[in-house]
Amino acid sequence: MSRQQVFTGSPWEPLVGYCRAIRVGNRVEVAGTTAMQDGVVVGAGDPYVQTKFILETIEKALKELGADLTDVVRTRMFVTDISKWEEVGKAHGEFFGQIQPVATMVEVSALIDPLLMVEIEAEAIIESSDEA
Repeated sequence: MSRQQVFTGSPWEPLVGYCRAIRVGNRVEVAGTTAMQDGVVVGAGDPYVQTKFILETIEKALKELGADLTDVVRTRMFVTDISKWEEVGKAHGEFFGQIQPVATMVEVSALIDPLLMVEIEAEAIIESSDEA
């Protein structure tokens, strides 16, 4: 089976040994994604802005691998302050609209940078043109 990978240039990708997203067959997995751009946190202190940025990054990775938002079947959201769940959930809901993948949101004690409030993973399944 072929294996396609997407890299975003994050300094952690080569250090930790991972890629942003990978496609194997009709499955696409997107690694935990945060609101970092060129080493700077986007939307510091604002979980809504961070979530929107993260989902835009995930969407770009999906597209590079031949998938789109309608192929997403699961998201996992990790937040550092569960009391902000509504802001994260609002951005997620606006982004996915009627797609409504299954979703999990859990509170974690910290992310890699103290200014990061949200990290999101996504899974997608691309419908094969052979399937009816």
